[in-house]
Amino acid sequence: MIITKTPFRMSFFGGGTDMESFFKEYGGAVLSTTFDKYCYVTVRHLPRFFDWSTHLTYSTQEYVTDVEEISHPAIRNAMKMLDMHEIRLLYEADIPARSGLGTSSSFAVGMLNAFYALKGKYADKKKLADEAIYLERVLCDEAGGWQDQIAAAYGGLNRIEFNKDGTYDVRPIIIHPERKQQLNDSLLMFFTGFTRFSSEIQKANAKGYAEKIKQLQQMYALVDEAEKVLEDTHSDLDDFGRLLDTTWRLKRQTGKAITTDSIDGLYEKGIEAGALGGKLLGAGGGGFFVFYVQPEKKESVIEALKDLLYIPFRFEDGGTQVIHYTPESYVPKEGKK
Repeated sequence: MIITKTPFRMSFFGGGTDMESFFKEYGGAVLSTTFDKYCYVTVRHLPRFFDWSTHLTYSTQEYVTDVEEISHPAIRNAMKMLDMHEIRLLYEADIPARSGLGTSSSFAVGMLNAFYALKGKYADKKKLADEAIYLERVLCDEAGGWQDQIAAAYGGLNRIEFNKDGTYDVRPIIIHPERKQQLNDSLLMFFTGFTRFSSEIQKANAKGYAEKIKQLQQMYALVDEAEKVLEDTHSDLDDFGRLLDTTWRLKRQTGKAITTDSIDGLYEKGIEAGALGGKLLGAGGGGFFVFYVQPEKKESVIEALKDLLYIPFRFEDGGTQVIHYTPESYVPKEGKK
């Protein structure tokens, strides 16, 4: 039996520039962190006592006798890609799906990590990120960028650079521990209660793409500014919050599905209560808000948004991990590897 633990990510700057259609022409970068909310994937080989050969438990349950019968596209394609058979898989998470925190990609990374471990093989973080991108963007044909898979695999507070040649680099943000703690303490996260499929939001926002290039380039430039604020101890950390406000107002211009009147109203409530800035996490349309708030204003912001669920969190640095490994004696059926 294998259990993997994979963090969710919080993207601050550069979202949208991680789309292949953008970064292969203009370059791109995101500044993001993972934090202490996780998904857990448990896999083992299913004993041959049942009428089915594969049992999957996520938001629903599937009992199938052939991999091709699996409804969940990521599980079906991952099992075919890695030639997995006779599997029992269980997915659990600290955060609801479709909430803007890269949940589907964290699941993809954690599942691949578990499958490799079940085969007795080691997959490094780059391999897991690359294969999760291939799984979601190519095999499942889901719209979206590359940042979520990379963040979930590597973990930590990073600048992820996307190069025109189709490669990427993960660069940890060099920040004093006390300053990093100050940043963490200044961020408040709230759940809007609205969930949506990121791929559907991405498709909706793809219309009129050429008109959004200017905003995306400005959002790309903000990654440099935010990185300098974090790494320069002489900079005012509050500028990070003000830049969040700038990037959110730019992001709102990149697609009609990004926001709604309700979401705009919630954001303005946070700002009026004292937040310096914030943004909706993920592709838009719902999910989680993060606000940058000075310590003396935190109580007033929490009170102003009391109708939303407040989610305390801490940064984490581990990325995806195998947290339980019990070897199994598994002999494939004839004709199976």
